[in-house]
Amino acid sequence: MRQFLASLVIGLLACAAPASAAPIDSQFQAWLAKDLWPEAKAKGISRATFDAAFAGVSPNLKLPDLVLPGEKPKTPKKQHQAEFGSPGNYFAEKTLGAVSAGGRTRAGSNAKTLAAIEKRFGVPRGVVLAIWGRESGFGAAKMPYDAFEVLGTKAFLATRKDMFRKELLAGLEMVERGLVSRKAMRSSWAGALGQPQFLPTSFLEHAVDFDGDGRADIWNSTPDTLASIANYLVHYGWVKGRDWGFEVSVPDTVTCALEGPDQGKKIADWAAMGIGRIGGKPFPQNEARAEGFLMMPAGRNGPAFIVTPNFYVLKEYNESDVYALFIGHGADRIASGDRRFAGSWGKVDGLYRSDIAAMQRGLEKLGYDVGGADGLPGFKTRRSIGDWQAKNGRAATCFPDKGIVEAMR
Repeated sequence: MRQFLASLVIGLLACAAPASAAPIDSQFQAWLAKDLWPEAKAKGISRATFDAAFAGVSPNLKLPDLVLPGEKPKTPKKQHQAEFGSPGNYFAEKTLGAVSAGGRTRAGSNAKTLAAIEKRFGVPRGVVLAIWGRESGFGAAKMPYDAFEVLGTKAFLATRKDMFRKELLAGLEMVERGLVSRKAMRSSWAGALGQPQFLPTSFLEHAVDFDGDGRADIWNSTPDTLASIANYLVHYGWVKGRDWGFEVSVPDTVTCALEGPDQGKKIADWAAMGIGRIGGKPFPQNEARAEGFLMMPAGRNGPAFIVTPNFYVLKEYNESDVYALFIGHGADRIASGDRRFAGSWGKVDGLYRSDIAAMQRGLEKLGYDVGGADGLPGFKTRRSIGDWQAKNGRAATCFPDKGIVEAMR
C-alpha cells in the first residue's frame, strides 16, 4: 500500500508539472506545428517549404540572449557583440587595416560597377566597400549556422521574439518564392545572410539585381552585393553630397552632455562654440550651413566627432555608434589612405554589461532618460552620466566607470 501511494503521488506530480518541464525540443516542435505553421500557411508558405526548412532543426541553446521556458529575461553579465564593448577595442589596426587595404584593392577591380552605383544611388564607393569588408570580409567569411535553426531558436526563445518571428517568416518567403535555395540559407549567429549580412526582411526590401541576370544574389554576385548595400542606405535616408562626419576637438567649456541626434545645431554654430576640425581645416561650406551632431562614443575618454545625418543612416545597418564610426572612418581610409584618429582611446573601466544595466536603472530612478536599462552605453546613457557627474561635483566624462556604478547601487 505504501508503494502504491508513493507511485500515485509521483504520478499526480508528473501530471501537474508545468509545460516548461517538458524537453525544450518537444516544446519547439509543438510551437512550430500549432503556432508558427498556421501563420506561415496564411502568408502563402507551402507545407513542403515549411517542412524542408525545419527538417532536423532543433533549438540551439548555445546562442546568446535566450530566455528558456519558465525563466525571466535578465541582462547578460558579459557583452557578446564587440561593437557594444569598450569603444577603443573596436578600432584595432589589424581589423581597420584589412578593411581599408582590401577596400582599396576592390575599388580598383570593381571601378566600373562602383561608378555606376554612385551614379544611381549617390552613396560613395568607400562607404559601400567598408560595409562589405566589415560585414563579411569582402565575401570571404564563412556562415557557420543554419539560418532556420538560428531564426527558429530566436523566434521561440529570444528576448526579441517578435522581431525574429518576422525574420523567420521572411526567410520562409525567400525560399517559397525561389529567391534562394534551402541549402543556401546559412547565416551568422544573429541570422544575417550573404555578403552584406542582410536579415531576411532586408533582403526582401533592399536586395538588388545589378548584374542583370534576373535575380538578386547577395551570396555570389559582387555587383548585386554592393548595389544592395547602397540601396539599403538610400532607403534609410542617405543624403547625397554630404559627408558622414569629422573628427574634432571639443574644448572643456563645451559639455559632453550635448551629444545626440536630438541636439543638433548648424555645424557653423558648433564651430562658434570652439569645436574645430582636427588639423585646423575649416568645415566645408556646404556642411557648415547644414545640421550636425556632437558624437563622443567614449565620452571624454576618446576621440570626438561632429557627425551628419548620414552617420545615423549608417547606424540603421547596425545600431551602434562605434560600428557607424568604423564604417565612416574605414571609408575615409579607403579613399585617402590609412590615417588614424588624432584623438586616442583612453583606458576605460572593465565593466560587465550587467554592471552598466544596474547603473542605468539607478539613473532612471533619479529621473534620467538613459534610453533603457539594457547594459549598452548609448548616447542617452552617456549624456545622462555627464549631467549626473556635473550635478554631483565630478568631472563630466560622459562614460560609465566603477565610481558611478557604485554610486547607483
